[in-house]
Amino acid sequence: MKKFLRIFMWCLIAAVFIGTFVYLFINSQPKKESFDIVTPSQGDIERTTVLTGKIEPRDEIEIKPQVSGIISEINVEAGDMVKEGDVVARIKIIPDEAQLSSALSRIENAKISLTDAQQKHERNTLLYDKKVISREDFENTATALAQAKAELNAAQDAYSIVKEGVSKTNAKESNTLVRATITGLVLDVPVKVGSSVIQANTMNDGTTVATVADMNNLIFKGKVDETEVGLLSVGQEMQIAIGALPDLHLNAVVENIAPKGTETNGANTFEIKAAVNVPSGDKLRAGYSANATVSLSKVSNVLTIPESVIEWSGDSTFVYVLTDTVPEQKFQRTAVTTGTSDGINIQITNGIDSSSRLRGASVKK
Repeated sequence: MKKFLRIFMWCLIAAVFIGTFVYLFINSQPKKESFDIVTPSQGDIERTTVLTGKIEPRDEIEIKPQVSGIISEINVEAGDMVKEGDVVARIKIIPDEAQLSSALSRIENAKISLTDAQQKHERNTLLYDKKVISREDFENTATALAQAKAELNAAQDAYSIVKEGVSKTNAKESNTLVRATITGLVLDVPVKVGSSVIQANTMNDGTTVATVADMNNLIFKGKVDETEVGLLSVGQEMQIAIGALPDLHLNAVVENIAPKGTETNGANTFEIKAAVNVPSGDKLRAGYSANATVSLSKVSNVLTIPESVIEWSGDSTFVYVLTDTVPEQKFQRTAVTTGTSDGINIQITNGIDSSSRLRGASVKK
């Protein structure tokens, strides 16, 4: 029994040794390499680029108050449509004490002047009735009385404006009413009732009460790399795709290319703006992320081959043309002239024809 086991072990070791040797011998033998064969074809090639950007209103108008105070009423919210002249908000005036005191003093002076003018006119009226004074003297006091009444009204109106911001003679055009300056969609209302606001002046920009834009006048704003900006031109068409609205595709026309680039992550890019053709009934929102596809060049019915078969050497390009298949494939390195490429296929303008058979991907056997 022991002798049998010993013989079995030796046979097993011999089998493993022989198997390993055979495996290594087979793997050490050179493998024949063959290649797929590619044939040129006639077709169209279009080179495009995709620009990333956003859909924005051409003009976003910030509605600012004409007076400083506190918001007492807000009549709109984001998403509302407003017309030019609509009241967006109302402001409660916090009067300046010095101005308020000056306005009160003006009223008191106007009352004194009015009392004096009334007394003189009453006295002259009696004298005129008795033919003691001339008509001219009588009319002079009447004019002075009218002027005194007008001054009192003006002083009281000035006091009302200082205290409440509202003119009694023209309440509809009060500065306390913040009105929309254009017809459009309310994009944002950054204030609330009770918020303090200040008017715009030379020292500050003022508080924005609401932002309004015409959503029928939109632009695509994106950036293009410096390597491609030279291939774009004003008036060129592009197609806009919006990620949030996959079924909506818009047309746009390039209307501005920035003359100066900006450096972004080490690369120079140029801002581009395109007017978007907004179909009626489509409600777009400001700030949608979008991609714009632009055709940089296009050729039709030309000789094309897969770009993967091209060998690049400096400024020269080569392909390997099949010359023989027996006993194995043989290829001749041939210079070609290329044209437009779409990243997958490339145009061949010289060097080979449609009957050429080219070396493709390697297939090892």
